[in-house]
Amino acid sequence: MRTAMAALDHLVLATPDLAATVAWLPDATGIRPSTGGPHVNRGTRNALCSFGHASYLELIGPDPEQPEPTHPRPFGVDDLAAPAMVGWAIAVSDMDLAIAAAREQGYDPGPAIAMQRQRPDGVVLNWTLTFAPSISVPFLIHWETPFHPGHDAAPGLELVEFRARHPRPTVLAKILEALGVTMGIERGDEALLVELSGPRGSIWFN
Repeated sequence: MRTAMAALDHLVLATPDLAATVAWLPDATGIRPSTGGPHVNRGTRNALCSFGHASYLELIGPDPEQPEPTHPRPFGVDDLAAPAMVGWAIAVSDMDLAIAAAREQGYDPGPAIAMQRQRPDGVVLNWTLTFAPSISVPFLIHWETPFHPGHDAAPGLELVEFRARHPRPTVLAKILEALGVTMGIERGDEALLVELSGPRGSIWFN
């Protein structure tokens, strides 16, 4: 059983204004996110900060250079008034096996969806992922290319604390167990409890 930190591929920090959040983060932590790229046809783009290993923080928000999408943007971006920690991904080496294993343990992560993003240097990233039913439940992700976004994302940001809050902790714990993961869970309104730290200071999401 892996801990949530050990299994983590990335945390998702959604924002209604990506440029403003990218400017705020270095003031708060001393770390300036690196440019990610657009999610074509989804109306979003991202910026990234590495946690120093094969995991990272993704900042995602509306892309003003894309046409207004005909469908809601992912991660509830359209409904946000302020940045919020809205999801987390577990890295898997074989998506089909990971989904089958979870189903055998009583949790269905759903089907895997193919995704793509082009970096500013022209490199195209391809991956598959599942969709999570709520914030505290992780989605699965498998990178189809050897390159991982955390490898060259802006360094220096530390993930100090990573826990969850859920109105029914035992329910969330059983889902995580089916995914081979364990983490601290407290009772209350659903949220991800995250502390990030850099040379200038720490920020807390709850």
